[in-house]
Amino acid sequence: MAGARASAKMGVCDCGPSYDGRRQRGGAFLDRLAGGLVHAMDHALDADDLARRDGLLQRLDPRVKLVGLLGLIVVAVFVKSLAVLGGLFLVAVALALPSQVTLSRLIKQIWLKVLAFTVLIALPAVFLVPGTVIARVPVLSWPVTLQGVRSATFLLGRAETAATFALLLILTTPWPHVLKALRVFRAPIVLVAILGMTHRYIFVLLESASRMFEARRSRMVGPLSPRDRRRVATATAGVLLDKALHLSTDVQSAMASRGYRGEVRLIDDFHATPIDGLALAGFAAVASAALWLQA
Repeated sequence: MAGARASAKMGVCDCGPSYDGRRQRGGAFLDRLAGGLVHAMDHALDADDLARRDGLLQRLDPRVKLVGLLGLIVVAVFVKSLAVLGGLFLVAVALALPSQVTLSRLIKQIWLKVLAFTVLIALPAVFLVPGTVIARVPVLSWPVTLQGVRSATFLLGRAETAATFALLLILTTPWPHVLKALRVFRAPIVLVAILGMTHRYIFVLLESASRMFEARRSRMVGPLSPRDRRRVATATAGVLLDKALHLSTDVQSAMASRGYRGEVRLIDDFHATPIDGLALAGFAAVASAALWLQA
């Protein structure tokens, strides 16, 4: 993380023109690739900074957040009342704001993306689910049924609510703490190890790719043809794959020599406080109320 942060602050993110004084097509291609990699690292580092701020959810024990938010996700998936589902969505927003997760961040990072993906899946239900016809599509005369609209709304609401709760868990909890909380609840050690190593490798490979593209761009004196641009991208992918294979062997040997057996061990131990107890009771109360109201 520290290495990625340092790279992001260096000249890597300066996606300006090539060194021949003009914005060549080949240079722009590499600029976009390097800029995209740096943007991904900046995004992850910003999320890590957010997880360490002094907010409502950040103060809670990771075990409490894991149980509480996952419980609310399960409830959101199974409720059968749109009013209750809307209430759970408002609860998610109410938890986000005092945790310093802004509405603009929620909109850009999760709501719009989930909306775009879910609409593609839910839209056919508006026409295919049989029921009371409330409208017809002009020209095509496709029937829009009340039951179809209700089904599509349920799917969209459940996806948005569950995704918001999941995002709050990730944004307000450092990833190593999430992994340790999973082990507290007896998650398979193989699963935890895979998640932990995947998280680390993403940053290592992003940083390596950024440096490679920056080195390539600094040596450019003219435009690249489409064929050359494809060759650069393919060669870089091959080099990254080779680095990943060698790095995985080296890291596994280094970790095994230091006693790593899959357990996530942190300097900070989890300590539940009375506030955590109240928070857990609050999560349970919201889940129980949602199940009771929709019964």
